[in-house]
Amino acid sequence: MAGFVFQFIGAFGVTVGLALISGVIGTAIGLVAAVVKVTDRRRFGSIVSAYTTIVRGVPELLVILLIYFGGTSLVSALAGRYVEVNAFTAGVVALSVVFGGYATEVFRGAIVAVPVGQTEAAKSLGLSAWQRWMFVVAPQMMRMALPAYGNLWISLFKDTALVSVVGLSDIMRIAFLGAGSLRAPLTFYLAASALYLSLTTFTLLSLRVAEDRYPAFGR
Repeated sequence: MAGFVFQFIGAFGVTVGLALISGVIGTAIGLVAAVVKVTDRRRFGSIVSAYTTIVRGVPELLVILLIYFGGTSLVSALAGRYVEVNAFTAGVVALSVVFGGYATEVFRGAIVAVPVGQTEAAKSLGLSAWQRWMFVVAPQMMRMALPAYGNLWISLFKDTALVSVVGLSDIMRIAFLGAGSLRAPLTFYLAASALYLSLTTFTLLSLRVAEDRYPAFGR
């Protein structure tokens, strides 16, 4: 059991890294896609709508498998020999795509909720489109999107466990290997649960701190 402690520590770092990278990329995707969906509904907006519909309609596990095996097939075809895609890379791509799809709808709803009168007032004051976004729309949008956005982060930390099916040495993978090697499934899965709980609890506390920075939220 002692030997798996260090493996759990390494797996914890892998899980956190996977979630942070995927979350940052997914947030960027969500912001861009939300703005496109709100401002350009005819052309690119329809593409974004199709993207969010597919992502929200397909289980995360299937997305991971499709990207991992599909990426392996594509790279192997281009290289002319079998090349297996790195599990961490496949996990980042898959979770970023999923996170971005859900974040798109969260940000879109928050942008639409910003009163039009405020943007019109900012426009009448001579603010450029970029200034209106940075100083009028974005602060209010983030305040309204914060609760749902925080829930996405909690789900993201839990969804990282799904990447273990393609061989990533994350918390879930180490728990599975340890449970099989030492025949102590309850011990290892309880340990994994404690690690995931620590991540989600930290996220919840961070969300509360962020909400406290916006005292007008919900009033």
